This record gives sequence, structure tokens and C-alpha cells, in this order.
Amino acid sequence: MGRKSIITIITLMSAALIGIIVIQLYWINESVRRNEESFNSSVYLILGKVQQKLQEGADEPLEAYDYFKKNNRTELKNSITKDMELSLSDLDPYNKQRLMFELRSLESSINPSVKLEGIDPKEVKQFIEAEMKEQNIDAKYDFGIFSSEMRDFIIVNGVYNATIGETEDMSTVKTGMNKSLYSSPYQIQLFASEFDVPGYLKISFLNKTRALWSSVMPSLISSIIFTGLILFCFSYTIYVILRQKQVSEMKTDFINNMTHEFKTPIATISLAADSINSPKISSNPDKVRRFSNIIKEENNRMLSQVEKVLQMAVLDKRDFSLNLTEINIHSLIRQAAEHGKLQLQRKEGTISLNLDAENPKIRGDETHINNIIHNLLDNAIKYTPEKPRINISTHNKTNGIIISVSDNGIGMTSDARKQIFDKFYRVHTGNLHDVKGFGLGLSYVKAIVTAHKGWIEVESELGKGSKFNVYLPS
Repeated sequence: MGRKSIITIITLMSAALIGIIVIQLYWINESVRRNEESFNSSVYLILGKVQQKLQEGADEPLEAYDYFKKNNRTELKNSITKDMELSLSDLDPYNKQRLMFELRSLESSINPSVKLEGIDPKEVKQFIEAEMKEQNIDAKYDFGIFSSEMRDFIIVNGVYNATIGETEDMSTVKTGMNKSLYSSPYQIQLFASEFDVPGYLKISFLNKTRALWSSVMPSLISSIIFTGLILFCFSYTIYVILRQKQVSEMKTDFINNMTHEFKTPIATISLAADSINSPKISSNPDKVRRFSNIIKEENNRMLSQVEKVLQMAVLDKRDFSLNLTEINIHSLIRQAAEHGKLQLQRKEGTISLNLDAENPKIRGDETHINNIIHNLLDNAIKYTPEKPRINISTHNKTNGIIISVSDNGIGMTSDARKQIFDKFYRVHTGNLHDVKGFGLGLSYVKAIVTAHKGWIEVESELGKGSKFNVYLPS
């Protein structure tokens, strides 16, 4: 898949995902808005029903009669007949009705707030609780009766407000009133007339937002979960596409390297064979022997390369077994160092050993462990272009040994460090073209170390060399 195709797929999938998220947010917001409209309608319905009950209760004749008689209002005496001196129960229906009409007229003209003072706080609370239950509203709230004359609440949350006047009523409490009651939009007039509005019934909700979102919360959580799953799958798909593209490129490099690695010995073998067939060479036993050795060496070289590829195929299938024996790591390191010195002579390099492990013996497969050491040493030499300074050290760690191979070579970037153990991956060497290989060495090393239940890590900085640490359990 080409780069343009990948970018197109990522763009389309991103646009689709963003579109889905935007649509979900729109409908969730729309649901909350509708919930708020329904909530507001329910609250105003509650206020209206409570208002009706309060006003019906305030229309009782006896309450108005007792109030005016108790307060001995002069306006009452001057305006109402001597029927006032009689007991209200003694009046005939006509006079009783006439008396109440006059009482109500006086009540509005003298002091419209008197009806507020006759409200029973507990009764208001009961009315509101009953209506809240009927409307299925479970949000916490404060309520109060606000007096227009006093410019403050006379009742808050079912008790008299102690800051208004003096009273000996035990139901009077110093209320911890919610300040939002003053500015609450949920209010309704009480005992209003064409001349005045004595007061208001107000309600303020402490967690209105939570109540509005509670009904859409399951949908919101489901949307977040499924959107997260889609996002995860989308991200993972992009990762796989990019990873596969990278693997494809590495395989292409591997094929190119393999072709080059095999082309050279094949060409050499062909030339040697042609030379042997030449009459001038065939008659000279020494030259025939020389060209025969060249053919054998090049053949062994090709066999070695093929063996590496086959080894990785076996390791990938996990179709191999380790021949565990007791191994002296220091002996294997000294043998590898002697082999490495021959390669280092051409580059004027040196190799030093710091074998500090007190117990150098472990149980492992000698052939594979030997290959690990040789691979790390070969890499250190290959990726150090000038005067290599190689150091191999050991020290014991809990129930095992750590082998460290360090160099002063080209080093690598952080991105390279993350990929060097991947099959076919080779560190880019810039203008350095003489580094050969299939990119299988470190992948093989990690597979074998893992098979021995050990671990491998790398420390490296670009231009300052690398250090590989291998832990193998005893």
C-alpha cells in the first residue's frame, strides 16, 4: 500500500470518527436541553399547585374574621355593621357572605401581607414534597416564602426565618438558607391582587445539573465506551498498517541484501570454476588447488548465510529445543575475543576484557550462547568504522550473570533502539556502505536470550557508541 493511499485512509477514517463524535455530542446536548425544558415545566406546575392549595386555605372565613377581630382594627369597626359583635356562627348565610366580602376587601386595602403570615410552614413543606414526588423530581432543593413588604424570606425550608422579627414559636429556626433562593427563576406570586403582590413562593435546586444529566448519563457513558473502542481500533489499525509498511520495506531491504550477499560468492565460484576449466590452469595443480579452496570458502560463506535464515525460520515457529549443559561464560568470551582480534587488526582496533563475575557458570545451550557473544562482538566491530575500542565485561546478578559488550561506534537514535531487535531491521549507517548483513543477528540474539528466560537491553547515543547488556540465569 502506497503512502498516498495510507494518508487517504487515515484522513477518511479520522473525518468519519470526528463526525460520529460531533453527532453524538449534538444529540446528547439536545437531550439535556429537552430534559431542562421538561424539568422547568414540572417545577412551574408544582409551584402552581402549591399556590392554589395555599390560596384555598387562606380563603377560610374564620381565619380572616379572627385576624380582624383579634387586631381590633378601627377600619373594621367603621366599615362593618353591628353584625360584627355577633358570633360568626349566629349570622345567617346572607350576612355571613356579606361580612366576608367586606373582610376580604379590607384585608387587601389595609395590609395585603397578612395572608403570608397565616401560612403554616410545615404545611407548605408537605405540599411541595407531595408535588415533587408526583412529578418524579429527586433533586435536592431549598424553598422559601418571600415577603415583598419585608424584602426578605419569612419562611425557609418549612420553618420561620429567625432573622425576621421576634417570635417564641419553637418552629422558628436560624436557617442556613441557600443564597441562590433570592435569584432563583423558579417563583410564583402568592395572594396577588390588582393592587399589590404580597409575596412569592420560590424554589432553588442545589444540583439541578446533576438531575438533568442523570437521565442521559447511561447513553453518555455508552457513547464514550463505544467511541473509545472505535478510537482504539482505529489507532491500532493505523499502527498495523504503518507497521506492515515498515516490515514490507525491511523485507525488501533483506531481499536486496541477500541477493547481494549471494551474488558475490556465486560470481566468485563461477570465475574459479571457469579458471579451473582453463587449459592453462588445469595443467597447474597448485592453481587448481587454490581455486578449489576459493570455491569451498565461498560455498561455506553461502551456507553460513542460508543457515542464519533457516535458524530464524525455526525460531519464529518456536520449533526448536535447547541442549542445556553447564557452560563457563568466561571461556566462551575469551574464544570470541581471540576471533575478534583478527577482525580488529584491519581497523587498528583493540578489545579488552573485564570478567568480574565470581561465578561464570550457567546452564544453557553452548552453541546458541556462543552465537550470542559472537553476534554482539561482530556488531560492535561492524558499526565502529575507525579504531574500534571494544570492551566485554561480566558481573553476577541475583541468580545469574550479566554480559556487557560496549563499543565506541556510530551509536543509534532512540527510534532505532526500539526496533533493533526486529527481524530484518538494520540501523541506517549514513555514508557507511560496507556494513553487510541481513538484519537477523540481534533478532536471533533476543530470541535465544528469551528462550533461556533471560533479557537483553541496549544503551546507546548517536555518535557515542552502544552498550548491550545480556542477562542469563544460572
